[in-house]
Amino acid sequence: MYGMLRNLLFRLPPEQAHDLALNSLDIVQKMGVLKPLVRQPEPCPVNVMGLQFPNPVGLAAGLDKNADHLDALGSLGFGFIEVGTVTPLAQPGNPKPRMFRLPEHQAIINRMGFNNEGLEHLLANVMNRRYTGVLGINVGKNKNTPNDESELDYRKGIAAVYSHADYITVNVSSPNTPGLRDLQFGDSLKQLLHAIKDEQLKCQAAHGNYVPVAVKIAPDMDDEGIRFVANALMEAGIDGVIATNTTISRDAVRGHRHESEAGGLSGAPVRKPSVRVIEGLHAELGDRLPIIGVGGITDGESAVEKIRAGASLVQVYTGFIYRGPALINEAVEAIRREWA
Repeated sequence: MYGMLRNLLFRLPPEQAHDLALNSLDIVQKMGVLKPLVRQPEPCPVNVMGLQFPNPVGLAAGLDKNADHLDALGSLGFGFIEVGTVTPLAQPGNPKPRMFRLPEHQAIINRMGFNNEGLEHLLANVMNRRYTGVLGINVGKNKNTPNDESELDYRKGIAAVYSHADYITVNVSSPNTPGLRDLQFGDSLKQLLHAIKDEQLKCQAAHGNYVPVAVKIAPDMDDEGIRFVANALMEAGIDGVIATNTTISRDAVRGHRHESEAGGLSGAPVRKPSVRVIEGLHAELGDRLPIIGVGGITDGESAVEKIRAGASLVQVYTGFIYRGPALINEAVEAIRREWA
């Protein structure tokens, strides 16, 4: 059924199809027929960052930037859902068109640019949700905030979502906000990580509970960069790392008509770069810091590949667009067999 729906949706421009699909899910969910239509994964519990996940397959940030569709997406069987990226102030993102399909490669290029309705809108949706599963909220900085003032935006985001999230993700790796990835390196990263930890501990004292914080990184770094990031995360006391975001490389899609489009490439072409980063992180971190693997998961084997590389959880996005809810079950069952 999903294959037929996807073929119809793919006749529309990608962003229009995205909105139509999510709005349609909302309608079906409100009619009470969505969950019965979807085969729910058998429980495959795992404890990561002090949280109990019903299964290890989550939805990555970016699909539901404003938490507008939490209840519908929560009916599809994900072990956890991450919403955002949300910035302190609403912003429109980059001019359209800003999303491009590469179906021959099971891939997407996007340069959305953190388009979102801001913290107040997202939090209103989160507070009104019926979804009771594990919820991550991904926070970023506004485009117009200079890098040397980015700490303030991240502090605002963490403070605002702290009492509403099961975990918080700090996004320093989107290629679509100018200069953002510069925050992943050197003293800039160390300074930002310590500010993030400071804000987390202030919120813990104010609210009386501890909400773990993970940092999402890019696949486009060399081995030395991976080692530096791993050690900086440990030194700052960050609770987890999400590897990886989209890539700016076009090596895997040379010759495609969208090759020259600016933005991050996601989907199957990111599978190997993501695994390389996970392996590098795990070589440095061992089991001291959990890794959430994302990038290029299109079937059960590519999900298990992340687990073998050192990930404790995985997330899907582009593969979910191409495969639909069947991917969730397939990935959960493959990981269950790997852990058996």
